Amino acid sequence: MSCPICKKQTSATYRPFCSKRCADLDLGKWLTGSYAIPAVDTDEEDSVPAVDNPQNQKLHS
Repeated sequence: MSCPICKKQTSATYRPFCSKRCADLDLGKWLTGSYAIPAVDTDEEDSVPAVDNPQNQKLHS
């Protein structure tokens, strides 16, 4: 198995990374938001339509 950061052979101590440096680099990417799951826009047909609820109207009146 190779390190996902630098592609060197992994170390059992820092698995799946090869060193503390690569583990810290990966953690830094997570903490700064560099890793993100891409959002997918949905079609309007897939969205749930708004329902008139009398209790919601009381809140907005």
